[in-house]
Amino acid sequence: MTSADQMPASGSTLILDSDPNNTKETDPLRKANGVYVTVHGHFYQPPRENPYLDAIERQPSAAPFHDWNERIHWECYRPNAFARVLNDRGEVVEIVNNYEYFSFNIGPTLMSWLERYDVEVYQRILEADAKSSQRLHGHGNAIAQVYNHIIMPLANERDKYTQIRWGKEDFRSRFGRDPEGMWLAETGVDYATLEALVAEGIRFIILAPSQALRCRPLPTQDDPNPEWIEVGGSQIDSTRPYRCYLQPTLGSSSSTLNAIPTSRKDSRTEELPYIDIFFYDGPISRDMGFSDVVYNSTNFAGRIGSAVRGDHRPTQLISVATDGETFGHHKKGTEKTLAYAFTREFPQQDWTVTNFAHYLSLNSPSWEVELKSVTAWSCAHGVDRWQDDCGCGGEGSAWHQKWRRPLRNALNWLRDQLTEVYEEHGRQLFRDPWQARDEYIQVMRDRSASNVNRFLSRHQTHKLTAAEQVDVLRLLEMQRHALLMFTSCGWFFEEISRPEGTQILRYAARALELAGDVAGVQLEKGFVKRLGLAPSNVDEFKHGAEIYRQLVLTAQLGFKQVAAHYAITSLFSNQKLVETRNSLPRKDAADKQSQRYHKKVYCYAANELDYQLQRMGSLTLAVGNLKLVSEITWESEHLVFAVLHLGGWDFHCCIQQFTGRRDYSQIKEKLFGALQQASAAHTILVMTQLFGEEAFSLQNLFAEERHRIMQLLSQETLTRLGQLYTQAYRDNYGVLMAFHRDEIAVPQELQVAADIALGHRCLITLRWLEQDIADPQKSWNHILELEAIATEAKHLRCRLNIPDGKQMLEQLIARSLWQLLHDANGSFNADIQLLERLIDVGDQLNIDISLQRSQELYFSCLYSQIAPVCVISLENEGDNQCLQLLKLGKKLAVDVSMISNQLG
Repeated sequence: MTSADQMPASGSTLILDSDPNNTKETDPLRKANGVYVTVHGHFYQPPRENPYLDAIERQPSAAPFHDWNERIHWECYRPNAFARVLNDRGEVVEIVNNYEYFSFNIGPTLMSWLERYDVEVYQRILEADAKSSQRLHGHGNAIAQVYNHIIMPLANERDKYTQIRWGKEDFRSRFGRDPEGMWLAETGVDYATLEALVAEGIRFIILAPSQALRCRPLPTQDDPNPEWIEVGGSQIDSTRPYRCYLQPTLGSSSSTLNAIPTSRKDSRTEELPYIDIFFYDGPISRDMGFSDVVYNSTNFAGRIGSAVRGDHRPTQLISVATDGETFGHHKKGTEKTLAYAFTREFPQQDWTVTNFAHYLSLNSPSWEVELKSVTAWSCAHGVDRWQDDCGCGGEGSAWHQKWRRPLRNALNWLRDQLTEVYEEHGRQLFRDPWQARDEYIQVMRDRSASNVNRFLSRHQTHKLTAAEQVDVLRLLEMQRHALLMFTSCGWFFEEISRPEGTQILRYAARALELAGDVAGVQLEKGFVKRLGLAPSNVDEFKHGAEIYRQLVLTAQLGFKQVAAHYAITSLFSNQKLVETRNSLPRKDAADKQSQRYHKKVYCYAANELDYQLQRMGSLTLAVGNLKLVSEITWESEHLVFAVLHLGGWDFHCCIQQFTGRRDYSQIKEKLFGALQQASAAHTILVMTQLFGEEAFSLQNLFAEERHRIMQLLSQETLTRLGQLYTQAYRDNYGVLMAFHRDEIAVPQELQVAADIALGHRCLITLRWLEQDIADPQKSWNHILELEAIATEAKHLRCRLNIPDGKQMLEQLIARSLWQLLHDANGSFNADIQLLERLIDVGDQLNIDISLQRSQELYFSCLYSQIAPVCVISLENEGDNQCLQLLKLGKKLAVDVSMISNQLG
């Protein structure tokens, strides 16, 4: 932010609703009065999970983060939960949860990821909705979203309803209330979609102004037939809500799936149901995404103010909408702009920050609107961006989108084939297969055995056998993936082989596989044939069928791959326990095994029933048998594995079905007998004789674990190289200093030796500090060593590339601060000076540490814990604890001037 965005040093705070019990008619929170502002953020990421692992694998393009969800989280989702308001010295005056003031929707698949990845931010979002509901008299900021962002006008009727019902149930389970509004993917809408929304009790939606066709005031007794105003050129007045009546000629009122509830009928006609619509301000929303208006809160407020109508109407709403990721991800630091605007700029303009549901409760529509037949905000051609070569999404590229129609046709064909499989086999197992699908969201939210069993008992036609339970879950997962394969992102860009297109094809492949498992149908050949009609812009792929073969089939996984992953990683997972379970007496080993060897491999439960490991020279052989169970479909397999580590990067792993204890004992006897000859070739020959030709290597491991093992295997080499570089550095220290003293270019070999040697020494010292942090004397010694390293690195102009060290230091500072502020006795006896020196060391080492977590922790305790300590400190003359704590706050860039001024 610029200086125009900063707070005065006094840190005084304006409160949006200082008197929540105000019942005066002028209270804009209770009666429509004046200007209202709503900023809507559409927060969404395409689902990125591997369909077989139910987890996102590492995405190198998101480096240094694990994947794009994680990267955007740290740039956007978390900063908006802890948005800073700064004074003119860059110190934190307030930390604002922007979700308390946003109108927002967060995609259900993204919320599931947030819940797993950062429960603190997840809870901040839920709390924000609860607080906004309190402030706005029962109308929370959050609205629902169609489940996995499919283009609703292109969905068939059943899929429309499932998307809405899944979105509603996911919302209800998180926010504890029914949604009043729903965000449509890409604001894609037609009248059939409106009918489904109304049938499901959705009160309002948000659209782009370009989607309106015409509008007029609602008929009255004085004017029963007001004239329609054509607004097809985005000319609709977006400062008011509109009522949209469903037109039977454009909708599907004869639907047998759902009846329109009478409670939704319009009192004016007692016949036509309706939904209310808000149109966001198009020009301002565009500016938020494509200009620099959101980098300065004064400019942002000015841009909002330019839309205020000066026609003396008693109330009006200025609403804007954009991707939530704009604030922090696309435009760095703009979450601060919003925080300042919400809590300072807008109230100073006497504008009321609200959401759509609250505004609707104060100001029922007095106008009605008709929509264009089929539209979306991001396509000038209706919804052709998701089915035709319309040019949208090309970004001026020479690439075509001729692949879009064949891809849509192939997936529609597959959906219809899967529907037949589902109905034929589902009717034998479900009372109502489609109701079961609609309620499957309850299982998707909670896959515990008890919850799944409750679901099955509600929907089964009879007491299901174990095999039938598996088939039920396979059928439902087949339908889940059949919906995921229509996620809009697959068509949004210019090329089918992009990650988004590949991802929806992977969902399709998983649905095909599940259909084959349940019904024995072979649909893949017909699907791939249709994909062959989708031309790629990339010569390497030619068409969708080749993309399917190269990028989709190669990513498929089965129980054997999971078992191979387990087998190879077992050689590296807690080696002492591996050795212990082989040396224990039989009974003790069994007891130990029952306690320890139930392991989770992504979404598979691995029950290790036996495991033996032997070494012979450089060879290591492990043989075991385990039962794998999918936590999603309850499928299981009992497998035997043998894995030979030949040293370094070479592994040879074989898997086969468990065929009985006698066979398994013979396998172990033969393999360990072969190992005694200390010949890798002979051992592999015996493995091939027993298991067959199929074998797995390090390359077959899931990427996450493969990278971990690669690092482990490299550690010995890296340690040895570190020692060599350290020796070279020590031997040539004087020469290095001479080069720098005379300002002569240092030979690259010597400079690299210095960089690596000092980085290695720094990392080792940080590990010792992490281990000894509870011991003040040892901690001081380690800090002094780090300071010496920093001085040396500065003199020699070294670049310390130690990302692990950066993370360790950040965590040490946060942990030490937490212990300081949460002293059980409330006496803050921990060494504040040690903590300050830790912070200083981060600066001295020049490794760009982040103090955000520590800053948030300090600020959260500033008035509740630190201020009371300062009061006590004043009473005890000579006690400088308060000064030390305030000095620490300054070091963390927190404004402590209010407390300092009060203390005189």
